Amino acid sequence: MTLVRIMKGLATFIPGVYRLRQESPRGTISPRYCYSVWLRHLVMARRGGLAAVPQAVAELGPGDSLGLGLAAILSGASRYFAFDVVQYAHNAANAAVLDGLIDLFRARARIPGDDEYPQVLPKLANYDFPHDLLTEDRLAAALAEPRLAALRAAVASEKLVSSGGIEIHYFAPWYEAGLLAPGAVDLICSQAVLEYVPDLPQTYERFGRWLAPGGGVSLVIDYRSHGTADSWDGHRAYSDLAWRLMRGKQPYCLNREPHSTHLRLLGQAGLDVVCQVPVRQAPATPRAKLARRFRTLSDDDLSTCGAFIQAVKRPAAGRPS
Repeated sequence: MTLVRIMKGLATFIPGVYRLRQESPRGTISPRYCYSVWLRHLVMARRGGLAAVPQAVAELGPGDSLGLGLAAILSGASRYFAFDVVQYAHNAANAAVLDGLIDLFRARARIPGDDEYPQVLPKLANYDFPHDLLTEDRLAAALAEPRLAALRAAVASEKLVSSGGIEIHYFAPWYEAGLLAPGAVDLICSQAVLEYVPDLPQTYERFGRWLAPGGGVSLVIDYRSHGTADSWDGHRAYSDLAWRLMRGKQPYCLNREPHSTHLRLLGQAGLDVVCQVPVRQAPATPRAKLARRFRTLSDDDLSTCGAFIQAVKRPAAGRPS
């Protein structure tokens, strides 16, 4: 199977092969999925001491639609920044997701839980609609017809720009420095994307720079092999050379970094972890069969197949907390 996967990676050097893969859906065009993910992050953010309803939200890796950001705006946020490596989202998909989200918020629908999305993190103790967080007054303002018209206009815009006090900015690719001013964002969300980011130190440094004082991140990270191996942790058995061949010309690939790396980089970026919920699974690959660089990982890292992490921006030195 290793040879087959390497051949698939080498095939991406053939013109047109990866273009077909770019056109495949990535699973974020369901309004119920986007609604569930956003409200899970929002509920957990409040528990972690982050802004109750952030005004400026950023998302890394939105996928086929900007549904999480649209849900944030329907909750009362006014600015949304989306960052992706390839442009997947399209106006038609965004418009359809928006209509579905409006219906869900108007109905104060229950958050879709484990019966519908058993693999989605973070888990909640209660999936009832958070009326105490999204009050009737707040929703009345967020769902007012003039505001929805402005939101629809922004979504219909070719460049997803400002409309009626609502700002939607979509950057793909997002690697350019200076996309956002320091302190421009209250909350950064990422749902099973950071395991693909090639330059994690730079990414976390930017998170720390973009966050406003007291702002934070709400992250779901999936450390599993994502189909690159037969076992959930088999991707750590490949040598670096085999891994490079498997990647080929794909613009993103698993970075294979463990849980401890993300915690360390958050701290280096000036973010204090306030909540972490690791998901454990017994290692399927013996330590002796891992690639050399992974053999010294801790038992905790080797058994962590996923995690939900929240972290808050640390006050600048010399300033009151």
